[in-house]
Amino acid sequence: MENNYMAEYEKWLNSGVLTDAEKDELLAIRDDPKEIESRFYGPLEFGTAGLRGTMKVGLHHMNNYVVRHATQGFANVIIAEGEAAKQRGVAICMDCRLHSMDFARAAAEVMAGNGIPVRIFESLRPTPELSFAVREYHCQAGINITASHNPMEYNGYKVYWEDGAQLPPQHADTIAEQLKTIDIFKDIRSMPYDDAVKAGLITVMGEECDERFMRNVMAMANDPDVVAKVADRFKIVFTPFHGCGHILVPLALRRMGMKHILCEPKQMVIDGHFPTVKSPNPENPEGFYLAVELAKQNDATLIVGTDPDADRVGIMVRNDQGEFVPFTGNQTGALLCDYLIGAKKRAGTMPEKPAVLKSIVSSEMVRTIAERSGVACFDTFTGFKFMAEKIGQFEQEHSYEAIFSFEESYGYMIGNYVRDKDAITASMLIVEMACWYADQGMTLFDALNALYEKYGYYAEKTHNLVMPGLDGLAKMAQLMADLRANPYTEIAGTKVVQFKDYKDGSVVDLATGEKSAMELSGSNVLRFELEDGTSFIVRPSGTEPKIKVYVLTSAATKEAAAERIARYGAFVQEMQN
Repeated sequence: MENNYMAEYEKWLNSGVLTDAEKDELLAIRDDPKEIESRFYGPLEFGTAGLRGTMKVGLHHMNNYVVRHATQGFANVIIAEGEAAKQRGVAICMDCRLHSMDFARAAAEVMAGNGIPVRIFESLRPTPELSFAVREYHCQAGINITASHNPMEYNGYKVYWEDGAQLPPQHADTIAEQLKTIDIFKDIRSMPYDDAVKAGLITVMGEECDERFMRNVMAMANDPDVVAKVADRFKIVFTPFHGCGHILVPLALRRMGMKHILCEPKQMVIDGHFPTVKSPNPENPEGFYLAVELAKQNDATLIVGTDPDADRVGIMVRNDQGEFVPFTGNQTGALLCDYLIGAKKRAGTMPEKPAVLKSIVSSEMVRTIAERSGVACFDTFTGFKFMAEKIGQFEQEHSYEAIFSFEESYGYMIGNYVRDKDAITASMLIVEMACWYADQGMTLFDALNALYEKYGYYAEKTHNLVMPGLDGLAKMAQLMADLRANPYTEIAGTKVVQFKDYKDGSVVDLATGEKSAMELSGSNVLRFELEDGTSFIVRPSGTEPKIKVYVLTSAATKEAAAERIARYGAFVQEMQN
């Protein structure tokens, strides 16, 4: 395909299916071989997260043709499961991005054309509600048109299986194989949207599904009395960053008994251009500037922000000087874990064998909190589909019940009705937790410091070694190969005591050379355990051209933890050279 991009370009131009605008877009680049190559050198790769790319006409971008192509591949996989699976059908959802509704309808038309019934949302909905709908209506699969918190130029196509979780790797690989044999124009079976509605192959979902979802969300509340106690004085600011959290988060907070919910008006406007922010990502504190202004004007205590597809949530809290500071996903995760364990014990709702799940790159503070409270803690690979798999395993074995699952990139999953991160339920519980502390005269800032006093000062930092361009992937592969061949024996002056390779699940004790095996294997991640208790983890990103390096540490004092984060951070910078 590499050298054949001109032929592919001509194929698209002469396909006879492009709209005039799409044709003009391609004719405009006729004299720009580099642009033609970047659009047609190969297909947008179908990975475990489905598809994600910028929106342009071309094989390597997000557009109606690429969406239809992917959907035909997915339809083939569903049909191969047998008639019963086919009849269970597919749920389809979309976010606030440009063209999300067009892509969702294109996917619905292809599923219908293959005789697979579709339930499509009438308008944008949160990602966790799609996961819920797949489970609630016993669908075989789900499709979500979203690029989560990526910049406005992006859109994506996420695929879900019958458990409501994103596709496991083996199914994603099967779709990728299918796509190699399906012609993007000739092999697509499709039925016009209105005809499919008339034929009963497309059903539109709306408020009824919202209500079913919200009943499950509200059942997760632990302490309505404490909310009632502080509701008259406790104010919070909410921003959905122009996206899907705009209706259900305020609704959940109001139903829980909150009276003062100030929604940031400019960011409540649904807009795929994300006009008020550079990046609609609650991991970036600078996006919260309007919310901070509103919170200061109204003397609010807490700011909650959800990303455009409402699966991640970030918070800002008042510190001891009264200024708003961001919490990391790890800090919020530790607070929530501790709060939920306490709240369930107080309410008498703790299951017999409770468990907490976290990804291997998330704070070890959560493990310490869980285990000291008599709750088991399990690691999974990064991604909620792996947590969903673990929960499925618990259910089959009738062993543990997960009360909380989290990863450091601002994702939290509570309850049994979703199998993906859920900012609606998490936002509600964060606010309930803030009310509980407020009743004791504490802010979440005070609460976090109290946890540090009790469990030690945990600190984490994620570094990104960006490796763009076609040679970037080769550089990333080389770095991982070098580290496997010659693992570090010391990092920034501290001895490495253990080297873990999650690819083959091996653990090497550096003092004795002894080799053992761990529970997890099958992912391209390396972990160095240091003498001072720090974990140094290296993994290539699954969605972007970069290697992520995570430093997870803890110490007796805040200063000692900060010193380690800085020292190991300087070492990471040298890795790039």
